[in-house]
This record gives sequence, C-alpha cells and structure tokens, in this order.
Amino acid sequence: MEKADIGLIGLAVMGQNLVLNMADHGFRVAVYNRTTTKVDEFVRGPGRHDNVIPTHDLEAFAQALSRPRKVMLMVKAGEAVDATIQALLPHLEAGDIVIDGGNSLYTDTERRVKELAAHGIHFVGMGVSGGEEGARHGPALMPGGDPAAWPEIRNIFETIAAKVDGEPCCKWMGEGGAGHYVKMVHNGIEYGDMQLIAEAYQLLREGVGLDPEALHEVFDRWNRGVLESYLIEITRDILAVRDEDGTLLLDKILDAAGQKGTGRWTAIDALELGVPLTLISEAVFARNLSAMKEARLRASEVLRGPEAHFDGDPEQAVAAIHDALYCAKIVSYAQGFMLLRAADEHYGWKLRYGDIALTWRGGCIIRSRFLNDIAAAYAKAPDLENLLLDDFFRAAIHEGQAGWRDTVALGVRLGLPTPALASALAFFDGYRSERLPANLIQAQRDYFGAHTYERMDRPRGEFFHSDWAGLARGGEG
Repeated sequence: MEKADIGLIGLAVMGQNLVLNMADHGFRVAVYNRTTTKVDEFVRGPGRHDNVIPTHDLEAFAQALSRPRKVMLMVKAGEAVDATIQALLPHLEAGDIVIDGGNSLYTDTERRVKELAAHGIHFVGMGVSGGEEGARHGPALMPGGDPAAWPEIRNIFETIAAKVDGEPCCKWMGEGGAGHYVKMVHNGIEYGDMQLIAEAYQLLREGVGLDPEALHEVFDRWNRGVLESYLIEITRDILAVRDEDGTLLLDKILDAAGQKGTGRWTAIDALELGVPLTLISEAVFARNLSAMKEARLRASEVLRGPEAHFDGDPEQAVAAIHDALYCAKIVSYAQGFMLLRAADEHYGWKLRYGDIALTWRGGCIIRSRFLNDIAAAYAKAPDLENLLLDDFFRAAIHEGQAGWRDTVALGVRLGLPTPALASALAFFDGYRSERLPANLIQAQRDYFGAHTYERMDRPRGEFFHSDWAGLARGGEG
C-alpha cells in the first residue's frame, strides 16, 4: 500500500476538516483517534476518500506513514498533548516530525521542542485559525518550533492554507514557542475586536436607537470601507437573522460570553513582560463581567445610572462610532504587535512582523483589509517601534480621533459601558504624552517605602531618596 504523506491524530471537527482539506489537495492522510469508533464513523461518512487511510492503533498508524514521518496532533491542549506524544514516541524514530495544531500554551511548546529534540524528533507548534470553515477550505497557519522540520512540511501546509493575492496565509514564525505565541496574540486581538464591535453595537442600538434593519445596513456599509473584515461581515449577517416568531434571534441570546483562555493568557503574558495591553485586557475583563449575569441582575435593581437620552443627529453619531471603532482597532493591533516585539526580544525568536500580518489576512477570524496596511507599514520599516508611528496609521488616528472622543463621551453620558473603546483612547493619550503624573507616584513610593526616584535634571540611572516627612515639616509655617 502506498504510504501516507502525513498522519493526523484527533478526529473532532477541526481534525476531520483538516484531513479533508489535505486529502482534497492530493495528500494521502493516515488518521487515528483514541476512541477508534470515531475513525470508522469518519471513513464511513465525510472521510470516505481515496486519500484517507484509517488506522486503529498507533503502531499501524506509524507504519502507514512515509519517512520522515509527519504527525499532526489535533487533541485538547495540555495534558492530552503530552499523553499522546508519550504514547506515540515508541513508534517514531530520529528525524520524524510531530506537529501540535491545537491551542497550546507557548511555554508548553517551548518545553516539547526541547524534550523531543533529545529523542532526535523535530517538534512544531502550529497555530491554526479560521474555525471549522477555515480548516476545511483554507486556514491561517502559524508554524514555529524546530526549524529543521519546516522544509519537510512546508509544501503541505502552504498548499492547504488560505490564499490572498496568490500568497499562502502560512509563514514560518520562528523557533521554540513562536508559532503558538503568535496564535495566542491573534486570539487576544480577536477578543479585542469582538468587544469593540459589541460596544459599537450597543451604542448604536441602545444609545442612538437604531432598529435591527438600520443596524444591518450600517454594518453592511461599514464592511465596504476601512472596517471591512470577517467579524464586521458576520455581525452584519447576525443582525439579519430572525427567530421563528419573526423577532431578532440575537435578542434571545443570553448576554454571558464564554472564553477558552487564550485571551487571558495574552493579558497575563503582557503583565509578565510589562506591556500595557490595556484594550485586550479590558476585553477579557468584559467577558468576565458578562458572565456575572445573576450578580448584574441583582445590581440592576438597586444601582442607577444617568437619566440622559440621545438627542443628537443619528447619522453624525453613526459616523463618530465608525471612527471610534477604527481608531480603537488601530490601537488594539498596535498593542498586540508591541507584545509580539517584547516577546521576541525576550525569547530571541526573530519574528517577522510583516509576515505575521500577511498570515492573518486570510483564513483566520481577524482577517481584514486593515492587515494589508499593517503589512505595508512593516515592509516600509521592518524595525517600526509602534504602528501608531507609521504615517498611514498616524494620519488615520488624527482624522478619526474627534469622533472617537465624542463616542466615548456619549457612552459616559448615557451610562453605556465602553471599556475597550475608552481604554484604547486612554492608552493613546498616555502614549502621546511627553509627561505623565508618574512623578507623583514615584514620590509617593519613595515617601512610604524608600523606593527612590530618578530626577529629570540628572542622568538616567542615578537614584535619589528624600526624607519627605521631614522636609514637609520643615516647610510648615
């Protein structure tokens, strides 16, 4: 029997769709699942394909693969990945390649690269974005890990990835945990984008008072401009879906958002690296607050906000909210790439930021027209310190910030929460400030804890301490 080009373990929906994607592109794929009945169900159903080879134990699975063996894992992140690797190891040999396509924490990937290298096996941690549809017809892929593996697997993954302008949305990210780190930041930005859109929706619906038909038209119009993206597109579609009784289905969905943890990981890592990832962190906290449904119901009975009502021009408000969404989106990506830059400096991955933007242009959840502009910014200046300093994005912020400020003020006046829009604006104002009130914080820290401070009239690196209480007493009278 002809050997398989690659094997895949884990036949949940994502795994099945990746198998079908590879098989449709002419690659022979051996499949295995710990619950072997899933293998039989798959090959009797959607996996009935000449290029799919079913196996029922790991020995047969390994024997079905051409050398060097290429094994892709699509199992639950965490202990399940380690358990699968340990079970697989006796059937592998030096030079074989293991690829983890789940949402693994990048530090686990760093560890696995080293552990498997000790056995002569190349390990790759690959972010896969695009959901079920992307897996089936073209995902965005973010591989990283042992670079020796890339020449062996490159053709397969570039072939099955989404394409934009003929270019595959699949680039080698770097060594160690780089691939899964980039995917983690992608998911953090996804949290931010979704929260920004939700805030814009609430302002339009509850603040300005647009009905579902008008909202649908607004998002449809926005999707033909600078905000064109997958998330704006699906929001437009959601606003057109009616339930059986003719009412908007969205209105019947419980307002408690779930999360799987990658946004939280992004925020935690930003804290560890000292990066002010304010917008994405607020998006994570907003989901946490939404999950407190019962507590919010109780609070709504006793806590009151302003009695103000919108009395402005609806079209002007729509335009302002559009600009706020666009400006805050720029900040979200600027913060995301700040985090990537800090991690790159810490881990030495040699990330190529333009390649990351190109990878995210298609197949993934945050795909948008906007990413072409990010790729262009890094093509022009690969060492760009911050996206906000690029000519294109600086001009966009300057043009849209009046509407952004009006939108945040509108939310405050009406008592509608805008944590992501407002935190993005606060970051922008802080980042562009030559001086911040942190001098007072340093004085306070030195007063109560003798933590010392630097002086603006002395070289950086010289530290001073003052007897603040004594000086204050000496100045009395």
